[in-house]
Amino acid sequence: MQQKGAIQIIEWEDLDKRKFYSLGVLMTLSTRATVYPASLIRTRLQVQKGKALYSGTADAFCKILRAEGVRGLYRGFMINTFTLVSGQAYITTYELARRQVSRHSSSNTLKSVVAGGAASLVAQTITVPIDVVSQHLMMGEHSGRFKAKPKMMLATAKRGTTFGQTRDISVQIFAADGFRGFYRGYVASLLTYIPNSALWWPFYHFYAEQLSLRAPSECPHLLLQALAGPMAAATASTITNPMDVVRARVQVEGRSSVVETFKQLLAEEGLGAVTKGLSARIISSTPTSLLIVVGYETLKRLSLRDDLVHYRHW
Repeated sequence: MQQKGAIQIIEWEDLDKRKFYSLGVLMTLSTRATVYPASLIRTRLQVQKGKALYSGTADAFCKILRAEGVRGLYRGFMINTFTLVSGQAYITTYELARRQVSRHSSSNTLKSVVAGGAASLVAQTITVPIDVVSQHLMMGEHSGRFKAKPKMMLATAKRGTTFGQTRDISVQIFAADGFRGFYRGYVASLLTYIPNSALWWPFYHFYAEQLSLRAPSECPHLLLQALAGPMAAATASTITNPMDVVRARVQVEGRSSVVETFKQLLAEEGLGAVTKGLSARIISSTPTSLLIVVGYETLKRLSLRDDLVHYRHW
């Protein structure tokens, strides 16, 4: 019988790397496809002025589905799949950083915070240019300064999402701001996702341990981890949502100052603006975390070195 509260963490050195990467790509792609519509809705809610077009998550979903069909919920998805590279970079950095920190400290919280932050830094450096382009595809409008007008969103969204549109958006971004235009909102992204990642991992392990202490000893660890993931996601999303709203505005509207964008947001829409898209973000992040946890923990179990297979505790 295993000690209550002690959920074993499979570390980097325990893995067969060939299995880990081949199965990891499939896991990442399926996860992104599942949660992409919620990410699209979140972006549109955060960028619109007030409630000019959508009154909330459910209203946005119904209007997009009615006006654009299912394809409308996947605008920009093909381009977004290039972030598969950043997904693999994220998990590699996370595992390697955990190993480095473990040489100096046995604290799982410290390892999770440092590794989560480092992984997000690497991933966002790869992801931001892809996000900048895919977010404009999500909005269905890409004028000179990328400031989408709500009344035009549905009209332009009826056009098919093609690589031709991606090329046009990329050309306009480069013409307006040069190469740095593809990193518009990079600082805002780091200020959003590094804290989010650094918070998610320790909260995830904390919730998993607390659930294990309260669950019957025969309860599968994977089930406890599956519950802990969404709980950690909801916690981290709520804490970091204000910065996520600013990030979306900076990237889509072509702004250069995080501070000025935040000030204008508060001046125009009040303190409630920092909660914009929070429900959509939680709706997106909690199932994402559930899928990631189940997928990632299963992936690590399936990728164990042959001599460690007996350590698989489901």
